[in-house]
Amino acid sequence: MARKHPDWKPDLLRLHREEIGLTLEDTGEKLREIAERHGFNIAANFQTIWGHEKGSVYPGPHYRRAYCRLYRRNEAQLGFRKALPGEDAPVESIPAPASAQRKVPDQPDAVRKALSSIREGTDDVDSEALRARVVNAWSRHSARASTDGPTVILVGGYAGSGKSEFAKFLGGLTGWPILDKDSLTRPLVDQLLVSLGGEAHDRSSDLYRERVRPLEYRCLMEAAWDNLDCGISAILDAPFIAEFAQPQWMQRFQNRCRSKRVSVATIWVECDLESMREYIEFRGAARDAWKVEAWEEYASGLDLKFRPQGPHFVVDNSLGAAIALVDEARDVLSGGGL
Repeated sequence: MARKHPDWKPDLLRLHREEIGLTLEDTGEKLREIAERHGFNIAANFQTIWGHEKGSVYPGPHYRRAYCRLYRRNEAQLGFRKALPGEDAPVESIPAPASAQRKVPDQPDAVRKALSSIREGTDDVDSEALRARVVNAWSRHSARASTDGPTVILVGGYAGSGKSEFAKFLGGLTGWPILDKDSLTRPLVDQLLVSLGGEAHDRSSDLYRERVRPLEYRCLMEAAWDNLDCGISAILDAPFIAEFAQPQWMQRFQNRCRSKRVSVATIWVECDLESMREYIEFRGAARDAWKVEAWEEYASGLDLKFRPQGPHFVVDNSLGAAIALVDEARDVLSGGGL
């Protein structure tokens, strides 16, 4: 059953397109260019865009992100949803074209804006210091000269929250390797589950939680230590739900890092249920089959107020707002334009 989008104003897409003087065919071409630049999964053509503008088809996540990059507006300004607190609200009419006079965004400003979604989750962390560290690392990385000491960033969150997108953004800025739990272990985990009498894509049974999951995280952490022991920073991408909930695990990790003079940052990416559901359905991963089929049961087990034990940062990706800023920064850094 199709979901309703009562706050959607599809006519704003047409107004923004006409503002910069694009035809439907032009728009499709530019959206495809943006998709190639960002790795979006879309095949834009004039019929698709016409359907979006007429309101017959609600654009999926990648289409919405591409439209935001093309028109340099957020989802609220393009009429896809209501504005979040602090976001610019949509307008009912678009002023006369002024695209030639548009100011090209400054790269450092775009990076800082994208990182502004990191805020303190506890009183004993400094988000400005972390943002400055990432920006400095990006500056050195972009100049092909990185001499900083090792840093490990743990990026956690529920499935579909946007944690992997945010981890990739940090990796692209800093040049630090991304260690994604699923990328490192999924083929082995699938085979191990089968050999133990389970199903390859099962991630909800006691068999997985008790006998397989601990090995997944052990592999992830060992890969991280291999990098850190060589003075190489790393960004770890995994849910980390059980780990972040244990003060003892968090303290042991902090102590080991301190003994090796490794800087630590723990980031929790939070998101609303509907956005998580939309993205899980969109990516269509086999490991998510149970979540999709039994969404109400799965969702009832999520604690949207969950926070890691100990010092941590929070990225609020409600309605995809934080990732939209990431897309904007990527576009500026890549030199993307109309």
